[in-house]
Amino acid sequence: MQVRIVLFSEDEAKAITDARQAFAEIDRLDAIFSDYRVDSELNILVRQAVDSALVVSPELFSVLTRAQEMAAWSDGAFDVTVGPLSQLWRKARRLQTLPTADELGQAKQNTGWRLMRLFPASGKVLLLRHGLQLDLGGIAKGFIAEAALNELRKAGCPRAMVEIGGEVAIGAPPPSTNGWLVHLPNDSQKPLHLLRDVTVSTSGDTEQFMELNGVRYSHILDPRTGLGLTSRVSVTVIASDGALSDALSTTLSVLGEQAIPIARKRFKGITVFFRKATG
Repeated sequence: MQVRIVLFSEDEAKAITDARQAFAEIDRLDAIFSDYRVDSELNILVRQAVDSALVVSPELFSVLTRAQEMAAWSDGAFDVTVGPLSQLWRKARRLQTLPTADELGQAKQNTGWRLMRLFPASGKVLLLRHGLQLDLGGIAKGFIAEAALNELRKAGCPRAMVEIGGEVAIGAPPPSTNGWLVHLPNDSQKPLHLLRDVTVSTSGDTEQFMELNGVRYSHILDPRTGLGLTSRVSVTVIASDGALSDALSTTLSVLGEQAIPIARKRFKGITVFFRKATG
């Protein structure tokens, strides 16, 4: 995962210290959210929260809460319990072959956002079925980028921007400017925007995809089918916080352009750019 931090400071030594602090926060949160790391808090939750509810960190509970809200709004088009399908699709991309019907059926049995229960009063999480796996790839990077930016703000370095693999958290503008000049590839009318104090997330298959039998499959899964999207879309969302922009760009990739007006009514203040490939 490529991470880039840009900041402005009058004190070079302090800037280096502040940047290291932000990188440390990214590492700390990755140890919570990663589904690749066996010892991550997320994977400990998967192993231990089936028979009895488990108390989790505030950060993990916050992300899971936002994820479940998006799952309910989208009727399952966004679903962080998609882990078994994600593992199957990663294998399919590696072997360049589609999963079998039996493999998909088995993975789907262990997938479903209603199989996870959250208890806000206690901060506990309960998983209702053995075999569930959680994948926060569609929401955690945006949350982490914003958290790293907040670390810089707390350190007295608000003129900063944090980018984590397509998720960008943008702080106060550079000196003598009104904002950060950001390229939004899905805005065909005006790709360059001056932005400040927002997060920007882009989802699409421009870099990660698989072509098989003349069909191009995205790395973005539709939880309802278990397969990568074939609609060749790219979505950019500008929002007030990273978890929302990250999750919503993924969700709108699955739901399609017709869901954008509904999203604008539900999530006030967002900006959405939607592009469908023509070639």
